[in-house]
Amino acid sequence: MYDKFNGEFITLAEFAYLAPLNVFHRESEKIEYSHPDGLKNLHITFAREFTLDRIPQSASLHFSADDYVKLYVNDRYAGQGPAQGYYFDYNHCVADITSLLREGENIIRAEVYYQGLINRAYDSGDLRCGFICDLVSDGETLLSTDTDWRCRVDKSYVGHDKTGYDTQFLEHRDLRIPPTEWERVRVRDADYTFADSPFPMLDVYPVDPRAFCERDGSTVYDFGGEVVGGLVVTVTSKRDGAELELRCAEELDGGVEGELNQDTRIRYKTRANCNYCEKIILTEGRNTIDQYDYKAFRYAELVFGDDVEINSVHVAAQNYPFDDSVCTLDTSDDVLRSVFEICKRGVKYGSQEVYVDCPGREKGQYAGDLTITSASQLWLTGDTRLFCKAVRNQVESAFIDEGLMAVTPGSLMQEIADYSLQFPIIALRYYDFTGDREGLVKLIPVCDKILTSFEKYQRDDGLLDGVDSKWNLVDWPENLRDNYDFPLTKPIGKGVHNVMNAFYIGAVICTERMIELAGVKVEDGATRSEQLIEAYNRAFWRPDQKLYADSETSEHASLHSNVLPLYFGFAKPESHTSIAELIRRRGSSSGVYMTYFTLKALARLGLYSDIYKMLTSTAENSWYNMVREGATTCFEAWGKDKKWNTSLCHPWASSPISVLIEDILGISPKAPGFVDVDVRPHIPGSVERLNMRIPLVTGKHIEFEWERGFYNYRFLND
Repeated sequence: MYDKFNGEFITLAEFAYLAPLNVFHRESEKIEYSHPDGLKNLHITFAREFTLDRIPQSASLHFSADDYVKLYVNDRYAGQGPAQGYYFDYNHCVADITSLLREGENIIRAEVYYQGLINRAYDSGDLRCGFICDLVSDGETLLSTDTDWRCRVDKSYVGHDKTGYDTQFLEHRDLRIPPTEWERVRVRDADYTFADSPFPMLDVYPVDPRAFCERDGSTVYDFGGEVVGGLVVTVTSKRDGAELELRCAEELDGGVEGELNQDTRIRYKTRANCNYCEKIILTEGRNTIDQYDYKAFRYAELVFGDDVEINSVHVAAQNYPFDDSVCTLDTSDDVLRSVFEICKRGVKYGSQEVYVDCPGREKGQYAGDLTITSASQLWLTGDTRLFCKAVRNQVESAFIDEGLMAVTPGSLMQEIADYSLQFPIIALRYYDFTGDREGLVKLIPVCDKILTSFEKYQRDDGLLDGVDSKWNLVDWPENLRDNYDFPLTKPIGKGVHNVMNAFYIGAVICTERMIELAGVKVEDGATRSEQLIEAYNRAFWRPDQKLYADSETSEHASLHSNVLPLYFGFAKPESHTSIAELIRRRGSSSGVYMTYFTLKALARLGLYSDIYKMLTSTAENSWYNMVREGATTCFEAWGKDKKWNTSLCHPWASSPISVLIEDILGISPKAPGFVDVDVRPHIPGSVERLNMRIPLVTGKHIEFEWERGFYNYRFLND
């Protein structure tokens, strides 16, 4: 029995008596790890029949699985989950199945997937595998998982080809191979502790092709824009053993989007390191291929012979609940509108059960991406649940290292110092959007332990020297670091460099702000941040340039070294003009990730016209360049060729969403939790029309209207 379930955790006989493998360790540590190859990439069906004398007024399935489950009631889709989570705070879901039930015989079918790989996408590779559920009918538990259930393995999934960063197995299938015989389940004494409340299931919905082109031996489909999900294909085969090849791609071969024609080829070996080509061997008659794991793509190509007829094709698209109508932009500025739309769609499909780095190659939640994507998603949806889970995941990773992990949750161990030091930014955002003062107080010791974990690298003046236990990222990709003058080896060598210390001081400042907001009294005297700022100025300030250098031995002043002290509010006043000029000259010489901090730094100086120019720039390094290159979701970099493996759906590039709302429209919480709101727009006079509908976390929304220099806004209940 578990605290959230009456049911028992059921599994295959092969897993029943296996002890969980430890997959958690510091990135630099080596652990002994051995996982049976035969227990990877398993598709398992758990089933239970039951009889109803009448259809209940309400019925719901409370469920969880490891790694994942798709549920069907009477062969109709009911839901899927759970969201990724550590085993000691494991997620569960609730699906309303009232409309799926019928009088008489019913059947629940749980299609459970255990991947078994160490990666960012799943908390897998630990030999925890199985399913648990309760069927609650009119308030009473009607049935639960127990030994009356049965199970079998779908053996049609053949081959062990992986794609992405070993993120998923390709779904090569031989539909002639039957599943194993039904057998009784085993009950496993598993070590889960379930989360206090269920987590929302993904929205899953069909997306039909917008266009297609038939030609000899294949058909190419265009779904009109990037989608995230799996293909659902029905075909009729004239013989056993006929073959069908499924290819998916984010772009056309050659990188230029356009109308489909007889010469169209799709780039199924994507630039983001995913080889989306899967081979299906068919049975005679009608075949349905419903892909289990999700991909990121726009185009699909079906390659087949004369003995195969295509009946239907669509995508079962998926994303965290996202209503496109709750946050909208209507503007006379076509560039701004197109930039907003690709960022909005990027956040939509980049919000799965975590904020994914990208929904193709990594499929994991990176702490640095979280800084940007969470702000966008909160404004676009007014929904804090995904964000609060992300904060919880970050805090929980302290059981591995109190300095926090870069990917949370997940079984891949990765650590990036820049990302850990951004957690206090996230903690302050948590308070702004939730108003949860008690939660804020609980986050203070988390931040304090992060800072303490870095203290071993402090030299006498407090600056960090040689933080070698975590990556020193600065920016990504490497070619967009504005010639940062410090060797960023892995692990880092000895030496004091700017960005690491700027993030460290920023984390201290944010933590001191949290303490102040919590009402905790501190002793009089110089604060810790003030002492560190003095040391920082001695090391990096170059009075002749009125800029900050990259290291204490360098004279090179990169964009990154100057944006961060301005962002955190500790740049010398005499540097402001010089930094502003530096941004005007080289503002787009960083990656899209660091540009978030650049835009917010400009806002601190009140340079809103410069912000607007960057948002609507049409230069080579600009958001509009993505549009020009055919983007329907924001890219990982300024252009397809700006990085050697650019993903074409990467929501860390979505900073125009939050910057437009927070800084150009000037909307901010006057009180935590948005119980009161401030609106102070800074829209350039050249903009003729800019109207937005913006959801708030309180359940209200703002209707903002700007017309030729005059503005109006009102608050409405949803």
